[in-house]
Amino acid sequence: MRGEPLSQTHSAEDLQQVYQARFAGRAAYRQKVWAVLCSYFSQWIPQNATVLDLGSGWCEFINGVRCKQRYAMDMNPDVQRYAEAGVEVLQQDCSEPWPIAANSLDVVFTSNFLEHLPTKSSLERTLREAARALKPGGRFIAMGPNIKHVPGAYWDFFDHYIPLTELSLSEALRKSGLQIQICWGQFLPFTMSEGREYPAWMLKIYLSLPMAWRIWGKQFLVVATKPAERAA
Repeated sequence: MRGEPLSQTHSAEDLQQVYQARFAGRAAYRQKVWAVLCSYFSQWIPQNATVLDLGSGWCEFINGVRCKQRYAMDMNPDVQRYAEAGVEVLQQDCSEPWPIAANSLDVVFTSNFLEHLPTKSSLERTLREAARALKPGGRFIAMGPNIKHVPGAYWDFFDHYIPLTELSLSEALRKSGLQIQICWGQFLPFTMSEGREYPAWMLKIYLSLPMAWRIWGKQFLVVATKPAERAA
């Protein structure tokens, strides 16, 4: 029996309102930050790759990543407005079947999204769809707030539902048939939705200094791969 779909927790209009209120006035800053992050994540994304941005929001990642084919999946109707030409938009509940052929994606990327799913069963269905759609050897790259390092502040966001750590997400990914390549409990600071706006050069330096992550890192980074012998 299928679990509760995401649309029954937050409508598309709800998501649009929450996102606009949370990131109002910070669009330019987010673009600068994501330009740096796209460059960093390119080490795992070949330029001839087919990439799906799961929970793409305002499309800062999928617009900036250099690859052959791009998909943006989100229920927020603003995704249609922010996706640039060449990005195919899939406005749907990600825990429902994806209109993507099996073994067709090189990368599924998601940032600060999985904690917004309503239940762990929704998360499991989403990860199974990602595993099905990935090519053998394809990567699932996930970044998100780590409940171990932001225990109280995690719940300051109205639409956070699932508390996750790098270990709990890794366990769910393995359960979906993927293999863990990287499992970092501390990576980026917690949020870009409030607080000081730091210049992009500071983020570049931060990313080059993993020792600093142990002090300021509040988000995990998990990279998993689909085994070459696994069929969808």
